Amino acid sequence: MLPPRTRPQAGALPAPRRVVGASVAVPVALTRGWVPPGPLDVRLTVAPWRRGAGDPSFRITPDGAVWRASRTPAGPGTLRITGSPAKLEGQAWGPGAEWLLDALPGLLGAHDDPSGFVARHRVVHQSHRRHPGLRLTRTGLVLEALIPTVLEQKVTTTEANRAWRLLLFQHGEPAPGPAPADRMRVMPDARGWALIPSWDWHCAGVDNKRASTILRAVRVGARLDTFASLPVEDAATRLRTIPGIGPWTAAETLQRSHGAADALTVGDLHLPHHIGYALEGTRRSSDEDMLRLLAPYAGQRHRAARLILLGSHAPPRHGPRLAPNPPTRDS
Repeated sequence: MLPPRTRPQAGALPAPRRVVGASVAVPVALTRGWVPPGPLDVRLTVAPWRRGAGDPSFRITPDGAVWRASRTPAGPGTLRITGSPAKLEGQAWGPGAEWLLDALPGLLGAHDDPSGFVARHRVVHQSHRRHPGLRLTRTGLVLEALIPTVLEQKVTTTEANRAWRLLLFQHGEPAPGPAPADRMRVMPDARGWALIPSWDWHCAGVDNKRASTILRAVRVGARLDTFASLPVEDAATRLRTIPGIGPWTAAETLQRSHGAADALTVGDLHLPHHIGYALEGTRRSSDEDMLRLLAPYAGQRHRAARLILLGSHAPPRHGPRLAPNPPTRDS
């Protein structure tokens, strides 16, 4: 006879166990409840995790649950988030389960403080009012944020998402626990990325420049995730010492790993035009124009940019979209 279950203390993590049936062992999750301190829109907050509709590391299932497969410092783990904004519950599986549950509040914006944000433009004010639950996620995982960002350098979003998807399916590992449809994957560890053959990078549409940048980053390996404990400015400086990582890549990485409210993406192909069109009605704007327009939001420029993107239309296009370049054997 099994001993009676004891009720864990509030916030405590129950010990992992397995329920054994006739022929299979069903993993049982570690769980944690969390009550957000204020308004929270879970989908908006976790949106930066997603790298396209087919991202093998991220799912939102029809029941509204958010699933995330991640490689933590403790190992691979799968996180499932359910509940209402009034009270959320995290369930996690795998060696990284406890780490993911400890990080759950930060993932959902608990470390983000929008209280000092003041909207200076009508578009920003309206978007801020319509999206009071937007929080900036903080994963604490620098390498996991960096690699898909490098894949996005100088290519279309479609190309980058395809590369991420193919590389994870081919070189990642199945997500622990009952991941949806058994199609979720945890990205390789640093050694796994280093061992990817050059032809597989090529077949995924990743040119030598981006592949070389990732290989230089994974040589730093687990030390990259120690950057998560550094202030944003220091972490950006450390990242930019790696050849191939510039201001754009560092900002996009730190927005996710640190929840950096002021890490504005400079050097983006579309963002300055969107900001300029929303705030001044100009269809073509430079990085300098964007920095001037967002100067009143110093310390909160990334938050302001996200609100502008959520609350306004992009400028009309007058030319063809950038076409992806599929790899060939002769390229």
